[in-house]
Amino acid sequence: MPFIARQEPFTCEHCDADVEPLETGSYRNHCPKCLWSRHVDDAGPGDRASTCKSMMKPVGIDHRKKKGWMIVHLCEGCGKEIPNKAACDDDLSILKS
Repeated sequence: MPFIARQEPFTCEHCDADVEPLETGSYRNHCPKCLWSRHVDDAGPGDRASTCKSMMKPVGIDHRKKKGWMIVHLCEGCGKEIPNKAACDDDLSILKS
């Protein structure tokens, strides 16, 4: 499934932070303060087709040669694990401690 670009502001359902879209040309799908996300995509990034809609806990960090730092999210509802590209203003120290 192709990537569907979505630049949408949102309020984090974990820490209540107001999250603005990135201005760097990249796309945000998680809170930069607590790194939590929500399981909204199903077959591909941006499709918003997931029926789960549960919160996704940041459980790890990984570095990929072509994509850079990736935050690993684990869905608290269905258990799906999804890596997501870290944004320039993410507080990655949460995962490195």
